Amino acid sequence: MAAAAVRYLRSAGAPTVAGPVEALPRPELRAVGDDERAPVDQAEFRRVLGNFATGVTVVTAPATGGDGSGSGSGNSDSDGAEQEAAPAGFACQSFSSLSLDPPLVCFMVGRTSTTWPRIARAGVFCVNVLGAHQGELCRGFAVSGADKFAGVVYDAAPVSGSPRLAGAAAWIDCTIHAVHTGGDHLIVVGRVDALGTGDGTDAMTPLLFHKGRFL
Repeated sequence: MAAAAVRYLRSAGAPTVAGPVEALPRPELRAVGDDERAPVDQAEFRRVLGNFATGVTVVTAPATGGDGSGSGSGNSDSDGAEQEAAPAGFACQSFSSLSLDPPLVCFMVGRTSTTWPRIARAGVFCVNVLGAHQGELCRGFAVSGADKFAGVVYDAAPVSGSPRLAGAAAWIDCTIHAVHTGGDHLIVVGRVDALGTGDGTDAMTPLLFHKGRFL
């Protein structure tokens, strides 16, 4: 597992990755063995942790083949070359700032994610911090197997070229800096290359998620 994660880091030294990144094996791997697991019911774990309100983001990455730049739509979950010709994106609650010097952020993604291998191959990503008016947009990016960018307006983030969603409260343009294992998730650390806020951000209410619903 550690060797597979390190391959992500070594392949992501610049905003444009020279070669393909090998995806992690899926996902029989575990960071914690069965005999090491604490006796915590998963439903109870979700219920209790749901009391912690989080912000909501959409993590995006540029197409790794073909022309996926600009505004418009693309089939982000189809197979083969058509999939790689479209940008990638998924809704993410587990985002956080990590370090000021150097400027680092992180997000967590499930090992079973079909979007993460495409972000890893791109080697870069953009975190779009959503406002309260973007609940439906978030739902669209939370659905697996859908055309996530259909009807979504975006432009290219200045360094990575990742989709920067119109109307977002803020955006953070990153290069993959490190990937660590964390149970059934991966912890992705990004080096911040550029960032900014959207128009009217001072008056914008953030989109929050609490106890299974948006606030």
